[in-house]
Amino acid sequence: MAFPKSPPGIPTREQVLDFIQSSDTPAGKREIARAFGLSAQQKIALKALLKDMADEGLIDSAPGRAFHKMGGLPKVTVLRVADVDDGGNVWAVPERWEAETPPPQVRVRERGRRSALGVGDRILARTEEAGAGWAAYPMKKLDRASEQMLGVLRQDGDQLWLQSVDKKERREIIVSDAGGAAPGDLVLAEKAGRPPRITARVTQRLGDPFEARSFSLIAIHKHGIPDIFGDDVIDEAGRVAALPIGDGREDLRHLPIVAIDPIDARDHDDAVWAAADDDPANAGGWRAIVAIADVSFYVRPGSALDKSARLRGNSVYFPDRVVPMLPELLSADVCSLKAGQDRAALACHLTIAKDGKLKAWRFTRAVIRVAANIAYEHAQAAIDGTGEGQVAPELVETALKPLWACWGALAKARAAREPLDLDLPERRIVLDEKGRILSVAPRERLDSMRLIEDYMIAANVAAAKALEAKKAPVMYRVHEPPTREKLVALKDFLETFDVPFALGQVIRPATFNHVLERIGEADFRPQVMEQVLRTQTQAFYGPQNHGHFGLSLGSYAHFTSPIRRYADLVVHRSLVGSYGLGEGALPADDAANMERVGEAISGLERRAMEAERETVDRYVAAYLSEHVGTVMEARITGVASFGFFATVEGVGGDGLVPARDLGSEYFRFDEASQTLVGERSGDTFASGQRLPLRLAEANPVSGALRFELPDGKGSGGGSVHDRGDRSKPGRVLKRRGRPANIRHQGRKR
Repeated sequence: MAFPKSPPGIPTREQVLDFIQSSDTPAGKREIARAFGLSAQQKIALKALLKDMADEGLIDSAPGRAFHKMGGLPKVTVLRVADVDDGGNVWAVPERWEAETPPPQVRVRERGRRSALGVGDRILARTEEAGAGWAAYPMKKLDRASEQMLGVLRQDGDQLWLQSVDKKERREIIVSDAGGAAPGDLVLAEKAGRPPRITARVTQRLGDPFEARSFSLIAIHKHGIPDIFGDDVIDEAGRVAALPIGDGREDLRHLPIVAIDPIDARDHDDAVWAAADDDPANAGGWRAIVAIADVSFYVRPGSALDKSARLRGNSVYFPDRVVPMLPELLSADVCSLKAGQDRAALACHLTIAKDGKLKAWRFTRAVIRVAANIAYEHAQAAIDGTGEGQVAPELVETALKPLWACWGALAKARAAREPLDLDLPERRIVLDEKGRILSVAPRERLDSMRLIEDYMIAANVAAAKALEAKKAPVMYRVHEPPTREKLVALKDFLETFDVPFALGQVIRPATFNHVLERIGEADFRPQVMEQVLRTQTQAFYGPQNHGHFGLSLGSYAHFTSPIRRYADLVVHRSLVGSYGLGEGALPADDAANMERVGEAISGLERRAMEAERETVDRYVAAYLSEHVGTVMEARITGVASFGFFATVEGVGGDGLVPARDLGSEYFRFDEASQTLVGERSGDTFASGQRLPLRLAEANPVSGALRFELPDGKGSGGGSVHDRGDRSKPGRVLKRRGRPANIRHQGRKR
């Protein structure tokens, strides 16, 4: 039914929820504003209210910016049939689901007695809540999508079965057609049929699942990451690669510009140069150039290359391969800033005061010739005087020393604004030429990495402010402050260690830094750092500037990596258009739909992060599989009602110690302190705690680990109860995922 209009004024949360749930059509911000008769000024307040409701977990948004109740479904949506039970009941799941909770199982109510739908069918349906669940009424049957499943073939007598690589999928499926694959093979299969005869037909053999190079293939197929370029894209890359750089560019080839990257870098987006400023108005200051690959010159809006890049959103980096956003001819060659080669660049010219603040900036299209590609380790060794000739002595004097001196000023500006200082290590997987694992270890954190990071941050800030000055569209990198709910959880947690945390204060990144300074090197420091990390929000892309909380910056946009991030390419195009730098400007359609573009690339970024993280987990599990039965030093990373998760110190991985293996006594889960406490013994297991554990299982295919206490499995019967009320299960803490833009070793901004 239509919701009656309210008197002028902002609706309450309850009224918004009532309207969304009762509306016969999808309800977006426009429909809500119209229903309540809001003025233009009130619409601004409504937008803030809807954002608050989303942060509070009351509502979620669907494609097209329509809202629906959190944990629920849009009024009209696309569903995919996942199962047809023995009674002919059809069950479907949303084709798109981005909430952190599992997608709901929806009962499809068809006309007629006999089901006409099978597993894999797609429908456009009208949905509604039905009792404790959801019901869907088909409006239109869409083109069928096969139900793909990634798994390993297992032989049982004369029958082949498919075991899924997904830890959540417990059922095995009979294989009707192996397609030439053999038991033990990793395969992609199409699931079809209806109970009691759901079968799998192998569509692609991927090889040995325990081969290291298969781990990234598992992630590519599981997450649907496009890894093959169409012929039209390859052909277009060949054509644009032959384009002359052009005569109208600023010539910077005389400058000793250098590219400093990870030793295993596969593409080179950026190069830097700095020199003392001879302008008396900037005494003690610096001039710097951050030169970025001019991808917008080669990848034009609406082209086959552009459509392909937008579909990918970003490059995806695995230990054994990269799935690039652009074909290799561009990403690893023509656009990559290689030493000794003339390259097209978009140059950010910075004027930096002696205190590190940005005084001025300008952007030009330029031609550069990088003097050298230098690894972080080699640059650091050259500055420290411990290098063995990896960097030419003349470059140390003309390029590296001025860069380090200018960085001294940038570092002062960083210290003054006090960004969030969570220096979280990134695991580096080292492989041999056959893809076998040689080592797994955290990357060393070097000053050369911090130096490049600060130059990139300066250029990103300049890009955002330059576009703001031109009143041009900006694709901001947004990192919002923590929600009050998360701050309350942090306060409760810190109280268990007698560490005060006032909720009434203005929360800044420095607030968390001061907490860590206050506790110093206490034994529980790792636990506090983990909780501070969980308190942060997920960064995203969008056209509305809400600042970057983690970096303590008011305006921030990604500009420095257009080879591997579509967001940066959008910023480049806006700069090209607003500064009149030639062809390849941001088209009007994209300028008008920045919010939609931002949502899409934010989702693709999350997909890439999950795929990369899962693959590293598989490599770590493969590396540790040779040490099953070994007792090793571990650290608890999360505690839940059913046990705790732990990681191997210095290596990584994430494994479970089930509560049932802790012994015969009851273990209570205390949510505030995030601990399991033995009811009789008082034995306590807490997040951040270090302890020896025996590795019981390591599954490279799923990336799963399982640990047990060194003295072996308990007698069973262990149980965990929520403090104060045994009828309530404890809240399971999130243990995967990391807020974007918290510092990672070796990662550029």
